[in-house]
Amino acid sequence: MVVGDVMLDRYVTGRALRISPEAPVPILEFGKEENRLGGAANVALNLQALGATPILCGLVGADGEGQAFLEKLEFEGIKGDGIITSNERMSTVKTRMIANNQQLLRLDKEQSHELTQKESLNFLSKTVGLMEVEDVSSIIFQDYNKGVLTAEVIRILSREAQRLNIKVCVDPKHRNFWCYNGVDLFKPNLKEINDALQTCVQPNRLSLKAAATAVRGRNNCKMTLITLSEHGVFVDDGEISEVHPTRTRKVADVCGAGDTVISVATLALGAGLVSSEIALLANLAGGQVVEKNGVVTVDKAQLKQELLQVLLEA
Repeated sequence: MVVGDVMLDRYVTGRALRISPEAPVPILEFGKEENRLGGAANVALNLQALGATPILCGLVGADGEGQAFLEKLEFEGIKGDGIITSNERMSTVKTRMIANNQQLLRLDKEQSHELTQKESLNFLSKTVGLMEVEDVSSIIFQDYNKGVLTAEVIRILSREAQRLNIKVCVDPKHRNFWCYNGVDLFKPNLKEINDALQTCVQPNRLSLKAAATAVRGRNNCKMTLITLSEHGVFVDDGEISEVHPTRTRKVADVCGAGDTVISVATLALGAGLVSSEIALLANLAGGQVVEKNGVVTVDKAQLKQELLQVLLEA
């Protein structure tokens, strides 16, 4: 189950051959427009690409973009039973203007205030109900600070997950960073760790281990996985503590890499892998998707091939 902020990723592509006479900006000659599932929905897509069955829980507005999101969800074969529609806010849409594989502009349409009491009650009723009737092995809290994952939602769903013996994995953001307690896997990035601890953590094992120890001391998480951008990932479970560097990659677009990492890490955890194996797989998968333009999902066959290559080189 993926719970969090869903959004529509819209791509407007074309050609930019001249500068506007009205302002020093390029003129984009329209080519095509494409909608993709974004945010927590991209996590669901990654889970599906790896063979899992995702249950997506989120909120869209009662608008055209919300309808487009639901239609895209159905097209991708992901159940929308956990999506509620609200008349009180707009759907989150990120529109990227692209010419010659170069992003010119991103337009964000969103309302990021927390759920109203009515929205919260509807959302919790829907989500808890699905947790009780579906065969849920793990739950991913996927937070983008758009208002769905409030402290109350996190507390109630975490309690229900514990009652139902469901593993909890978290991709946090700053607003409710410290609201997750006793989770199985906690996956911030380096900037989020620095902001939360109000310090300057360096991408080396000793500095990262000290940060992971500080995080565990506050939220009692069982495993910390910190993504380090071009430096790879760091994992700490209280016993194993190690950095997995990135392989040489030609980076095209970093969008969605964190979604892929949390997806792979959650499934690896559920499959019983140890922390070093979880970090290895998640790092390979995150590196894979940054080589491609736009928000894309992990390629299972490519991931298997790269893993075999790493094992042969070891």
